Amino acid sequence: MTMDPFFVPVSGFDLPRFAGVASFMRLPVVMPDHPRFAEVQIGLVGAPWDGGTTNRPGPRHGPRSLRDASTMIRAENGATGVRPFEAVRCADLGDVGPNPADLMDSLARMEAYYARLRAAGIVPLTAGGDHLCSLPILRALAKDRPLGMIHFDSHTDLFHSYFNGSMYTHGTPFRRAVEEGLLDPHRVTMIGIRGTAYDREDRDFAEAVGIRVIAIEEFHARGVADVMAEARERAGQGETYVSYDIDFIDPAFAPGTGTPEIGGPNSFQALQVVRELAGVRIVGADVVEVSPPFDVNGATAYMGASVMFELLCVMSGAVLAEA
Repeated sequence: MTMDPFFVPVSGFDLPRFAGVASFMRLPVVMPDHPRFAEVQIGLVGAPWDGGTTNRPGPRHGPRSLRDASTMIRAENGATGVRPFEAVRCADLGDVGPNPADLMDSLARMEAYYARLRAAGIVPLTAGGDHLCSLPILRALAKDRPLGMIHFDSHTDLFHSYFNGSMYTHGTPFRRAVEEGLLDPHRVTMIGIRGTAYDREDRDFAEAVGIRVIAIEEFHARGVADVMAEARERAGQGETYVSYDIDFIDPAFAPGTGTPEIGGPNSFQALQVVRELAGVRIVGADVVEVSPPFDVNGATAYMGASVMFELLCVMSGAVLAEA
């Protein structure tokens, strides 16, 4: 494929990284009415919404901080040698416009936005936002068939409801996704789960429907390569979504999140698990729960931007495999 200079990020040799308007990884901003919108293969999208948060808010500001931090990303993955901006056409597609006063309307707006991306053949890489953002994305991408999912998190997000009946929070998206037939639970693997709990309702549900939950103790005991081999095997050759909650990472490395849990992976393991996704048929991915109010030195945003770049690298391989 001949590299199109329009879709190549601005180089730090041409404009200092602290200058210019911050876009995801310094890519061109291509809104839906742009004449080259239909040429985009992977679209980076902001979902500035945290209406599903049950305790510490702030992820609505995540996309802005992730854009700023991502200006440090360069052209080549130093570990894998992948140059995603030369392999596929990538662009910053701007933000989904939520309704901050109406949760259900925000879910509908997001679903409609991602349905448009799917119709255009654009694979989305989303910066959240809280984890409820994943539900409308899945509603759009899995409308015709259930997807597999590889989920990095310290929580399962499989709870039935909150406060005896609130069905839509950042702790419930994947319970709803299974109930709505958006996910094939036998192709879902949740990695890094830990922390104190109210009860075992989420784990019991996972076991009942066939979701594989790999707790952090098992993750550390087996190691990244072994755990990820199982996740890839369960995903199989089918279309798969990747959801990455920043609180998967130990708060020593990523403190800026609403519900941190100690004992998680370090920053190298946080990147390593994504590199091990190579070969998975990824049709969309997200990085969620970066909360700038709790990220006083910007380390969490830079960690999140780095994870997004690793995801972009493996997603570019998946897009090329489908071409």
